[in-house]
Amino acid sequence: MPTQTDWAIVFFIEDNGTSPVEEFILSQDERTQARFRWSLEQLRARNVMAREPLAKHIEGKVYELRVESQTNIFRVMYFFATDKQIVLLNGFQKKTQKTPNREIAMALKRMNRFIQRRGES
Repeated sequence: MPTQTDWAIVFFIEDNGTSPVEEFILSQDERTQARFRWSLEQLRARNVMAREPLAKHIEGKVYELRVESQTNIFRVMYFFATDKQIVLLNGFQKKTQKTPNREIAMALKRMNRFIQRRGES
């Protein structure tokens, strides 16, 4: 069984060098950022064993990290890459019961780009 130190959190980087998830997290208030840090550490520690309410499978290789802060609900889509990496693909504030299709599509697009860049299948 992997230990906590075996897994790493990796932010997806766009071709222009920006990190959409990192920017999304940093745009939140300090309390929400602290909740994200705690949740990301829990995800790193639990990795593939993470379950609800912390994480939920969405589609294919894509999962969502679930974060609540005060009355707001946030999600960060991610997938497990080779070399024990948890790649954060996109983040958003959830305002509907169902995860919006555009957010899932964005996560799948970024995941495929990440995989292509690394030459994985």
